Amino acid sequence: MALLKVDVVSTEREIYSGEARFVAVPGKMGELGVLPGHTPLLTPVRPGTVRIESEDGTDTYLYIAGGFVEIQPDRVTILADTAMRAESLDEARAERAREEASALIETQSGDIDYAKARAELAEAVAQLDAIKRMRKQKQSK
Repeated sequence: MALLKVDVVSTEREIYSGEARFVAVPGKMGELGVLPGHTPLLTPVRPGTVRIESEDGTDTYLYIAGGFVEIQPDRVTILADTAMRAESLDEARAERAREEASALIETQSGDIDYAKARAELAEAVAQLDAIKRMRKQKQSK
């Protein structure tokens, strides 16, 4: 069976390096599913969950917040602004960030940066989604 070489790197360090039979990446225009032999592609990514399915069928979940993905027929490289393993995320902190960003957007006062608040909200929701997906996987085992 053909496999993909997968590397996920943040601005600080390498988060993941290994082989996979499938990778799901949150692309800017929607989720990308990547199998060996995929057409070459370079595209921005949005905050969300990367799912890496290994050869034995186990999934690894990573949270990324922006960056780029380069896809080659035998390789996927994700260069993320921020990246971390889903199990490293703090659910309570992400929930507080989501609530604070939602409250800022709802107040509609003239002195807030709506683009920044929306970006913070998107990141918090993506972190919570990564935690939820990881929990679901653990419960199904």
